[in-house]
Amino acid sequence: MTPEFSRPVRLDTLGDAPRTIAIEANEAERTALAARFGLIALEALTAEAAVSRMGETVRATGRVQARLVQACIASGEPLPAEIDEPFDLRFVPEVEAAPDAEIELDEAALDEIPYANGAVDLGEAAAETLGLSIDPFPRGPNAEAALREAGVQSEADMSPFAKLKGLFGQ
Repeated sequence: MTPEFSRPVRLDTLGDAPRTIAIEANEAERTALAARFGLIALEALTAEAAVSRMGETVRATGRVQARLVQACIASGEPLPAEIDEPFDLRFVPEVEAAPDAEIELDEAALDEIPYANGAVDLGEAAAETLGLSIDPFPRGPNAEAALREAGVQSEADMSPFAKLKGLFGQ
């Protein structure tokens, strides 16, 4: 599967000294990414990274910036949001594991992205960083009213102390 926002960087174009690479998603890419992440719209997506190579490992440090519109989880109203997220990623060669092999990740492996075919995909890395930065439960100013109207109790109403308060008429 080809990613919606692919910006491959060939390893043979990288050296020890960081090379600054700026990328920007076009309208079709933003539309596809908005669908992938369940957004109403993705109005802008850019990334800038200092990319360097140390043997077979590629390091990319930089920022992902985006303007997007999400739907409030309660009312469905559109909520504009801005993302400005730093990243520090390591691209490492893809290793084939046996289908039933157990893979253990340590803390250092969490920001590692496997690559193949002599290139890393800076666009997909930016898209994944964006996806992790999006608020998974956006709430607008009318969220509480919409939830009450739907019969959902607030957290304060569900506390055991709120129930005791009702027993004593206070």
